[in-house]
Amino acid sequence: WRPALLMGCGVLKPRIVCGPLGARRVQQKVSLLLTMIFLFTYLFYCLSGSCCDSQPGVRSAPAGLSVAPGGPSYSVSLATGGEDSLPSGSAFGRKTFPQAIIVGVKKGGTRALLEYLRVHPDVRALGAEPHFFDRFYDRGLEWYRNLMPRTLEGQITMEKTPSYFVTTEVPERIYNMSKDIKLIVVVRDPVTRAISDYTQTRSKTDSLASFQALAFKNISTGTINTSWSAVRIGIYAKHLENWLQYFPLSKFLFVSGERLVSDPSRVMERVQDFLGLKRVITDKHFHFNETKGFPCLKKPDRSGAPRCLGKSKGRPHPNIDRDLLRHLKDFYRPYNMKFYQMTGQNFGWD
Repeated sequence: WRPALLMGCGVLKPRIVCGPLGARRVQQKVSLLLTMIFLFTYLFYCLSGSCCDSQPGVRSAPAGLSVAPGGPSYSVSLATGGEDSLPSGSAFGRKTFPQAIIVGVKKGGTRALLEYLRVHPDVRALGAEPHFFDRFYDRGLEWYRNLMPRTLEGQITMEKTPSYFVTTEVPERIYNMSKDIKLIVVVRDPVTRAISDYTQTRSKTDSLASFQALAFKNISTGTINTSWSAVRIGIYAKHLENWLQYFPLSKFLFVSGERLVSDPSRVMERVQDFLGLKRVITDKHFHFNETKGFPCLKKPDRSGAPRCLGKSKGRPHPNIDRDLLRHLKDFYRPYNMKFYQMTGQNFGWD
């Protein structure tokens, strides 16, 4: 009888002899030791907070963003692939339909207003004009929503497409998307606006006829060509009548393009109030550029050079005969008066 064979290990002539049972016990001890090392390591890792930074299937918030206690409520995004596959309620924000749209008018000052609004931390606006409601409506609302920037709670989504105001089908289409949307219309003296519109078109088309030839059916009689879009856009009262079939006047804010140039901070107070935003944009954000003739944005702390709109803004207008301008003013006057009455604002164009 040999102890080493029955007990697994025995001491024979001061030498340890291990059988199969002893080897198994050694393996168990090694496994236990490794398990304990792993558990202590994981415990230490969790105590440091590292193991709680992420969860399976949930992305961590990017630097600079905080998540409210309890975490956001996640929902499944209808979009697929790439950025759109992120949870619509994640800390990255979510894509929503606009809560406000700058719907008009062309050459009224819509680009300036949008750039001023984008200074506000609670405004997220699409830079390009999407033209969804007048050109790409057949692509569907989901396509439109996916164009929008992501917003966090407390921020609003905006876009601007000036041609919306003069397109017959647009009011009903926007109403079907949202009955509570806020609508901003930047208007300008229709005569000056028409000349600015012509100036922009002429800069892109060398062979364009003269302003007089396009604006008048008969120059000698002063008959206005109302089929020309540059003239037609300025009949604001007619376009507003179409919008008021779907939205009450309380859903509109009418901004004077002239005041946006001469007193941008006061105008922006009204705009921020209308949108339900804190008055963050003040006179400290503006610097008047004498060369361009309109305000440029600057940082409130005065660091860095002011940022002006592009070279396409502030083009010199062609000289138009005074008699022709008088005919245009006479043409627009009754429409202007009606527009003043409809909006409750006198824009001082007459």
